[in-house]
Amino acid sequence: MLPATAVSLAVLAALLAWPVPALLARARWPRRDPLVALVCWQAVGLAGGLSIIGALLVHGLAPWGHSLPEALGAVLTGHPAGDPVRGDHWVALTLAGVLASELLGVLLLSWVRTTRARRRHRELLELVVQPSADLPDTRLLEHPAPVAFCIPGARPLLVLSSGMVAELDEDQLAAVVAHERAHLREHHHLLLLPFVAWEAALPVLPAAGRAHAAVRELVEMRADDVALASLAGRVPRRTLARAIVAAAGGPGGAGVPDGALAVTGSATGARVIRLLEPPSPLSAPARWAALIAAGLLLLLPTVLLLAPAF
Repeated sequence: MLPATAVSLAVLAALLAWPVPALLARARWPRRDPLVALVCWQAVGLAGGLSIIGALLVHGLAPWGHSLPEALGAVLTGHPAGDPVRGDHWVALTLAGVLASELLGVLLLSWVRTTRARRRHRELLELVVQPSADLPDTRLLEHPAPVAFCIPGARPLLVLSSGMVAELDEDQLAAVVAHERAHLREHHHLLLLPFVAWEAALPVLPAAGRAHAAVRELVEMRADDVALASLAGRVPRRTLARAIVAAAGGPGGAGVPDGALAVTGSATGARVIRLLEPPSPLSAPARWAALIAAGLLLLLPTVLLLAPAF
């Protein structure tokens, strides 16, 4: 059973490494419901990593048993292999270990580096920013460019530049602050981290960069949607769109530290169009179909790995 399992997992890994991310990145429906699309992207990433590592592991352990639990049990208890162990088995086991170590290592390294960068920037900013008298939990930074960003973490920091305050009216400022608070409240930096690590670990894989870009765009659209739900003006969509355009009109990325989430973080043009010409929301059946598909996608590699044991 293990050779068939390895082939099935390898086929699934190949599908999740290129065609599935390409189709999802080009699809139009994610903009109709960024939250559901983000769930789907997380499922694609997790299932893809489990599939490729599982395929290599299953092939490498094939001489020790007819199922993964049986083979792992035999190896861990020191039982000899029932079939000859060829060179390709050792190569597969080595690649599985290297790939798993690289993915997990890069993920951990990305988290450590990003956390340190955010802590360093937060400490520096706290020396120069001042609490806002009008916007609670918001700090003001003397900077001529219109800049707004938040630094997530255990002690989150939401910063507006003096240029942003001068550029926007009261409703637009409220929209920008609501957008940044959405990033912090929903921990969007954690949704981005696996794709940052995926792109860093597999830079030659086009799907890695495509997935990272798509998730960045969806995170910003999701923050826009959450912000809109909290705005009280007559035309909140136009208000937020004008704020995004004003912020994007400043020097690109000026004053935004690494690891921060900014209101002009990604796909500003597409987001403005989406705000002014909102697409129809996904229907309830479509939402549930996408979420069930994501759940099944996560379940499939696990079933393939464990099914031969039953």
